[in-house]
Amino acid sequence: MIYSTATVPVNPEGETKLTREQVWKGLELKARDARLFLPPGLCTRCDVVEESATHFVREATIAGSDIREIITLEPQSKVTFFQAIGPREGAIINELFEDEAGALQLRFYCYLGLRGKRPNGPEEQAEQTMFDSENGYNSALLSTLKRTRELLAQGRL
Repeated sequence: MIYSTATVPVNPEGETKLTREQVWKGLELKARDARLFLPPGLCTRCDVVEESATHFVREATIAGSDIREIITLEPQSKVTFFQAIGPREGAIINELFEDEAGALQLRFYCYLGLRGKRPNGPEEQAEQTMFDSENGYNSALLSTLKRTRELLAQGRL
């Protein structure tokens, strides 16, 4: 089982201040079309194929893997990506919250396994190491906030 978590401040000193609503719009946009937020070429397809009052389903090709995710939105708070089809199974969560001092924070956490691989085997251990590295989800959170600021500056958010 892979468990990873990372938290970053939404408004570090020197950055354009984002409101909860602006970050939420960015997170929702990212959930609907990952191509806007991932490095060029990493996500080659991302389509919402089903939508209901409680969730939507997206199909995407990310890093060469075809995935299907059931995505739930808790407005202004949390996006949960349930891995239905693809190399991983489990859930990935992006959560927006205020810390004890009232500062807005963005947290990622996941509980995942790798389909068809031995639990806690070398593949899962390598994935855990990647998630926890500087280039893992901490970097993804910072990239999401950077892209949200860019979209805001372009008037696209």
